[in-house]
Amino acid sequence: MGCCRENMETYSDGQQVGSNNKVQPNATSTPCDAKAHTVAMIETGSLSPCGDEEFFAERGRNMFEELEQMLEEKRFSALKKEMSKMEPADIVIFFENLDRKDAVRAFRILPKELAAETFADMDHDMQEDLIESFSASELSEILDEMYLDDTVDVIEEMPASLVKRIISHLDPEDRKTVNRMLRYPEDSAGSIMTPEYVALKPFFTVEDALMRIRRTGVDKETIYTCYVTSESNILMGVVTVKDILLAEDDDLIGDIMDKDLISVETGEDQEKVAKMFDKYDFLALPVVDKENRLVGIVTVDDAMDVMQEENTEDFEKMAAMLPSDDSYFKTGVFKHARNRILWLIILMISGTFTGMIIEKYENAFHLFPLLVSFVPMLMDTGGNSGSQTSTLMIRGLAIDTIHPKDVLKVWFKEIRVALIVGITLALVNTARMYIIYFRSHPFDEITRYAVLLGLTIIFVVCFAKTLGCLLPLGAKAIKLDPALMASPLITTITDCATVLMYFTLAVKILNIQM
Repeated sequence: MGCCRENMETYSDGQQVGSNNKVQPNATSTPCDAKAHTVAMIETGSLSPCGDEEFFAERGRNMFEELEQMLEEKRFSALKKEMSKMEPADIVIFFENLDRKDAVRAFRILPKELAAETFADMDHDMQEDLIESFSASELSEILDEMYLDDTVDVIEEMPASLVKRIISHLDPEDRKTVNRMLRYPEDSAGSIMTPEYVALKPFFTVEDALMRIRRTGVDKETIYTCYVTSESNILMGVVTVKDILLAEDDDLIGDIMDKDLISVETGEDQEKVAKMFDKYDFLALPVVDKENRLVGIVTVDDAMDVMQEENTEDFEKMAAMLPSDDSYFKTGVFKHARNRILWLIILMISGTFTGMIIEKYENAFHLFPLLVSFVPMLMDTGGNSGSQTSTLMIRGLAIDTIHPKDVLKVWFKEIRVALIVGITLALVNTARMYIIYFRSHPFDEITRYAVLLGLTIIFVVCFAKTLGCLLPLGAKAIKLDPALMASPLITTITDCATVLMYFTLAVKILNIQM
C-alpha cells in the first residue's frame, strides 16, 4: 500500500534485473512501511539485527510514556512536534496503547500528510473507530491525501454504513476509479493494484516528460518509474527517471524506453503476482487488461502484504484450522473454536479406524503383552516422518521449486531417503531393545521383537514419506491447496497404516494364531 501523496523517497539504483535478465524499474519506497524501515535501519547500521532489541524496546516505551503525559497535560504543540519526528508505523503503535477517545484526539493533532500515512498503516478496527469520529471535512482531507489502493483496502473492510459515507466523500473521478477497482475479483491483481502512476507518450521529448512528471508526480505513488502508453493506453514500454535525466532534452521517450518488460493481467491471482516479485526481485509490476491496456501497477509493499496473508493462511491450514482474516486477539473465542473444531472432529472420527484395527488384534495382546508398549513409538515415528516430507513438499510448492510434474523424481528421492532413515532407526531400536530387555527376556525373544520392530519401522517410514510426498503434489495437481495435506491428516492416515502393518507382521513373525 502507498502512503501520503507528497512524501516520497526513491531508491538510488536505477533498475532491477530479474533472473531472466528482463529489466524492471524500481518503485518508490514509502516510509510508512515498517518492515522496510527496519531493514533500512539495519543496513545503515543504526539498528543491529540482534542485541539491540531490548534497548530500542525500552527506549520506545519511555517515549510513548512521555507522549501520553503530553496528551494528558494537553501540551498539544509539543506532542505534535514529537509525533512529526516519528515514523507512521511507530505512531500506530502509540495509538494502540491509548483508549479510543485519546487516540482520536492525538490523531487530530497530526499534520495532514502524516495523518494520511498513519491512517493507511492502522488496522481496520482502529480505522473504523476514527472514521466514525471524523467530521465530513476531516474525512475528505484524509481521503484526498491517501492513495486510491489504500482507500479501496479501507472500504473492503468497513461495514456498509461507513462504506457509503467514505464513497460519498470521494471526488467524482476518484469515486469512479474506486468503484471500478472494487469490481475486480477478490485476491486478484486488480484488487491490489494502484491506478496512480506516471504515464508518458512515446512522442514526448525528454523535456516534455520532465514537465509531465513535475506537474502530475505529486499525486502518484511512484514518480521514478514511468510507463509509456499509446493514445489508446496500450502499454508500450517503461522508462525510469534516471534514463530521462541522462538523455538529451530533445530525445524522444519512444527511443529511450525499455520495451522488454513483464506485466500481469487484472484477473491474475494475487499469490502468483507476489511470487513474481519474489522470483524476479521486482519493486513494481504493471497491470494490464486483456487488450494490454495499462490500468494500474502493483508495488512491492502490496506484494509483501499478500505474501504475509498467504503464509498465515497456509500455516493455519497446516495446523488443521479454517483460515481467519482477523488477527489472534481480534478473533473471538467462539470463532477460534469454530475454526478449529471441524477438522478436529474429522480427524477424531478418522482415528476410530485405528482403534478398530487394534481391537481386531486384541488376542495378540494377551499372548504377547509387550507388543502394545511399542505402538506409541511406531505411530510417532510414522507421523513425524510423514510430517517432515509434507512440510518440504508444501514449502517447495509454495515457492515454485517443486511442481506436480516432478512427482516421480520427488518420490524416487524420498523413498531412498526413507530407506536410509528407516534402516538407521531400525538399527538404533535394535540396540535399544537389547540394552533395555536383555535381563528380563530371553535373547531369542528379544531378537524376534527387534526384527518385528525393525521391519515395521522401515515399512512405516517408507509409507509415511510416500504419503507426505504424494498427497501435497496430488492436491496441487487438482487445484487444491497443498497445505490441506499437512501433518494432522498425514499423521492420522499413517497411524492407521502403522498399526495395520505392525500387527500383520507380528502375526507372521511371532506365529500368533488369530
